[in-house]
Amino acid sequence: MPRRTVTASAVLATATLLSGGGRAWARGTGDITVRLPRPTGPHRVGTTMLHLVDPHRRDPWGGGSVREVMVSVYYPARSVRGCPVAPQMTPGAVEVFKAFDPVYLHPELPKSGVDWAATMSHSHTGAPALPIRRPVLLYTPGGANPRTIGTGLAEELASHGNVVVTVDHPGEPGAVEFPDGRVRTFALTGDPREGPTFRTLLGTRLADLRFVLNQLSALATGHNPDAHTRPLPQDLGRALDLRRVGVYGHSAGGAAASQALYEDRRVRAAVNLEGYLDYPPDAPGQDGELLPVARYGVNRPLLLFGTDGYHDARFERSWSAMLAHPDGRTRRRRIDDAQHWVFTDYAAMAPQFQSAGLMSAADRNKLVGAITPAESVPGVRDRVRSFFSRHLSPR
Repeated sequence: MPRRTVTASAVLATATLLSGGGRAWARGTGDITVRLPRPTGPHRVGTTMLHLVDPHRRDPWGGGSVREVMVSVYYPARSVRGCPVAPQMTPGAVEVFKAFDPVYLHPELPKSGVDWAATMSHSHTGAPALPIRRPVLLYTPGGANPRTIGTGLAEELASHGNVVVTVDHPGEPGAVEFPDGRVRTFALTGDPREGPTFRTLLGTRLADLRFVLNQLSALATGHNPDAHTRPLPQDLGRALDLRRVGVYGHSAGGAAASQALYEDRRVRAAVNLEGYLDYPPDAPGQDGELLPVARYGVNRPLLLFGTDGYHDARFERSWSAMLAHPDGRTRRRRIDDAQHWVFTDYAAMAPQFQSAGLMSAADRNKLVGAITPAESVPGVRDRVRSFFSRHLSPR
């Protein structure tokens, strides 16, 4: 999707979307607070968190403990009166994130000068859900990234009538906070860019997604799957239509979303936001083994959505293999003047960091590209939203 295809109306709409959210502001401490773009749909958004425990699986990154997963659920709300707005990140996760992320994953991010805990979402904690069955979309984030860096897109999809479940895969992200105050940090035992670790990572993510879908099925039938049986928002279970399930993911999450479409017949459509469709090669100069979804194809809709700035021979080989299957339903789209992290909340955050003097133009371009939020935010939102709307309509 080249920049010239972004219409004037989309840019005008984004002026409203970013109003109050396109410029960072400073608190009394001098640290800036960045703002997330507003969702544009007709529904107010409610949110809740679930702590899900799978007693039948051991955690591959946790020294033999059972597998725990944290998810956030975003949904169309019946009312938000009296329900507080949720922060983007929980306080305990923020303290670890702000030290871990700039050092380990994103050296472009400011190492100081940002009040990460002050960034608020546009979703209301515990709001009652509209008791109308909605498509269910699972989100799996990029490697080492928390689910919270996908908040803006999740809220947008929920505001347009979807239930969105963002999934953390503990042990991978820099910080995942549990309800009892524990914060799980990065615990991978090897380099995820190498084959053995990536295979474990991908297999764990796929098992997590299957487990989350199972727990949502329990929720839809009136059970409370939360490990602490904390009260759930009213009518949340009645908002789930598990006949219409989609999965979307970024980077490693894009690979997981694609493979989940191949493995789990409950998934009707998937979006891969710039994730390779092969395993890392065993040695430099070699080709990695294609994922089964790319090797054999899939007969359900898959969108491969990439950028012009994060493109190499490995992408071309694995994505072309996916597209080459006869009678396949895979489509490929591109957003230009963009880089890999434009599919996350950093698309809106990085320009605010730059405006505040906390990020150079070169680092902003390395992280999200030169594209403006007025183009990138609706460009990504509209493409993902329209794809799922088209393929998850009632049968």
